[in-house]
Amino acid sequence: MTQDHPDDGLDAEPEALPKPGVLYFVGRWIVAPLAKLVYRPRVIGTRNVPRHGKVILASNHLSFIDSVLIPMTSPRRVQFLAKSHYFEGTGLKGRVSKAFFTAIGAVGVRRGAGQAAQEALEQSRRIIDTGAAFAVYPEGTRSLDGRLYKGRTGIGWLALTTGAKVVPVGLIGTDEMQPVGAKFPRVRRVTVAFGEPIDVSHYGPAESGRARRQATDEIMAAIHGLTGQELANAYNESPPANAVERVKRALRPERL
Repeated sequence: MTQDHPDDGLDAEPEALPKPGVLYFVGRWIVAPLAKLVYRPRVIGTRNVPRHGKVILASNHLSFIDSVLIPMTSPRRVQFLAKSHYFEGTGLKGRVSKAFFTAIGAVGVRRGAGQAAQEALEQSRRIIDTGAAFAVYPEGTRSLDGRLYKGRTGIGWLALTTGAKVVPVGLIGTDEMQPVGAKFPRVRRVTVAFGEPIDVSHYGPAESGRARRQATDEIMAAIHGLTGQELANAYNESPPANAVERVKRALRPERL
């Protein structure tokens, strides 16, 4: 966590969080039912999603289509973070991209490590504190080999900081529905399973690295119980580019 300084604009009003507009409701009440008729996803455990209050939907991540399926099958409106460049394009393609991601409840952030990662967590906390259902992928990015990777402790920090219940989500078959590189989803039967809510508050305060790690591990174990994926027992990240990067990772065992 960074410390605030007198010149950091502490008195300024925080920027209002974007909210899904008309397209979201068109998608949810018209497009989603039609898509369900075509793709017939198997949806399990929607009763486990609290209808009110703070909740985090923590899911495995296999395909781009995951970020469409979760809002489409969740019994309540969902928001999540997406790469800022999806909202910053120009021309017709840029406008379509921005409209689409806004419609499915995404909020744009800049990705990265260090300060960028902490800012993304703060934005996530703000969304959860509004009482919204917030979806997140604890692995950090898509699994290209189908294995379930080690969870980054940002999910533990969010749950412990906000007091939100965590609903594990297991996605099965989405990598076959829309493999990496495919522009459009194929007609494949997939499963979306919502597990029982988890309360991680007993692990301790969010400031405790041990509490964050234990909370994250319980959440990932619950996701694994829903998907049955092979465990990678490693973080999902590209190999270190050089010796300096290897040292940095060794000194920073916790991933946000």
